[in-house]
Amino acid sequence: MIKVAIVDDHKILTEGLKGLIGESGIAEVVGIAHSAAECRSSISFWKPEVLMLDVELPDMSGIEYCKELKERFPDVKILALTTHNEYTIVRQMLDNGASGYLIKNAMADEVLQGIEAVASGEVFLCHEIDLLMKRPSEKNIWLTDRERELLKLISEGLTNGEIADKIFLSPETIKGYRKNLLLKLGAKNTAVLVKMAVEQKLI
Repeated sequence: MIKVAIVDDHKILTEGLKGLIGESGIAEVVGIAHSAAECRSSISFWKPEVLMLDVELPDMSGIEYCKELKERFPDVKILALTTHNEYTIVRQMLDNGASGYLIKNAMADEVLQGIEAVASGEVFLCHEIDLLMKRPSEKNIWLTDRERELLKLISEGLTNGEIADKIFLSPETIKGYRKNLLLKLGAKNTAVLVKMAVEQKLI
């Protein structure tokens, strides 16, 4: 059973999610908070594996809280839960450590898929967000300095191990970065990634 906590100030929504998750047989809700402060005081008792986090909380931005949570509880997988479908918000949540992104009108099976996926270490984007992130648009490309550096090394043909040695990170971290770059640019494989990087002058 996957232990899930929900942080959202919409009580009807949290009750609905609690029912849906409880009936699924794959997960259980171990705690509900309606604000960041409430979550802060209870999360250590709940010990959730997955935390569903609203982007707009009454006492602080869910984007900022996501970052704080990942710093304090790096093992907790965060699944953003929101009405927002703007690229920059999705990007910020993922950059701040969220493992997945769900729109509040997502279908029940997508919610459960999302919980299962992030619990097993995958990145999950609901269908609507997946399409948004893949939409080719100049303004959609938002790379951090580290990602640009990595992209440059990938385009030079270096392996994950060689890149790891060069920039003092573990091969596992490089693998994660590479996967994220493929996802960000909507590239099927490394060859397409390098081609896009050159064409769009990302390196």
